[in-house]
Amino acid sequence: MNDKTAKDIENEVSDWWQTDIIDMEPGKIHYAGYPIEDLIGNISFPTMIWLMTRGELPTADQAKLLEAALVAAVDHGPQAPSIAIARMAATCGVGLNNAMASAVNVLGDVHGGAGEQAVTLYHDISKHMGAGATLRDAVASGLDHQVAEHGKHIPGFGHRFHPVDPRAPRLLELVRQASSHGYVSGQFGQIASAIEDELLARKGKRIPMNIDGATAVIYAELGFAPELARGLFCLSRSVGILAHAWEQTQQGGRNKGPIPRRLIWNYNGPERRDVPDTAKSGFDNH
Repeated sequence: MNDKTAKDIENEVSDWWQTDIIDMEPGKIHYAGYPIEDLIGNISFPTMIWLMTRGELPTADQAKLLEAALVAAVDHGPQAPSIAIARMAATCGVGLNNAMASAVNVLGDVHGGAGEQAVTLYHDISKHMGAGATLRDAVASGLDHQVAEHGKHIPGFGHRFHPVDPRAPRLLELVRQASSHGYVSGQFGQIASAIEDELLARKGKRIPMNIDGATAVIYAELGFAPELARGLFCLSRSVGILAHAWEQTQQGGRNKGPIPRRLIWNYNGPERRDVPDTAKSGFDNH
């Protein structure tokens, strides 16, 4: 016999999900203790992102640095897979939410994950420094471990399109400014710059930091976990995805594939061949 009272059932239901993020009941919405009506019109969207992911409000200077990273990674044109997919999905007749979901779903380890990987690399190097290694030795150890575990590609450095990614120097300048005022430590900016120097020494040519490496510096400086670095990139790139999906919707077009229709892929399979009798269904015999 079930002896649960109505109160027991109510408590069981209310405990099904547990969260520190939002407290809500009729007429009340609080985020980490802050009434929504006090937040609306008083804080920026980056500040709200910080509150939702960290549980506390950032300083104005921390929010400004976060905003810079979010702005920098919004878009990189239809040559980026996520943007191309958003536009292609829109030509298939789906709505904006479907086009956006299709695009966000390709932000994986290769396209979209380098920021998370770079933060992890920076943390590994920082850990070596915390154990007493010099910056140079720590960077060398961190890169050796990265290559041994994941191959020669170093996340956050080099770009297949830009000789120098124009976004990275500006972000690093903002980090240096923030460090000079004591808003961040500046350690991760130094680590990233030292990685560039070490790669130059190893490869004989400079491999400049890209947008992923630069935003990773900011996310590491601000104390975001590596996994959140990818999530924040997804938030940022979603703005560009939305813009391109909407633009393509306005332009129209049906089933616009990944390459112009006059071009065709390379086929490397067997030449034309006959279906063997042993594979036929035998319908002609009835």
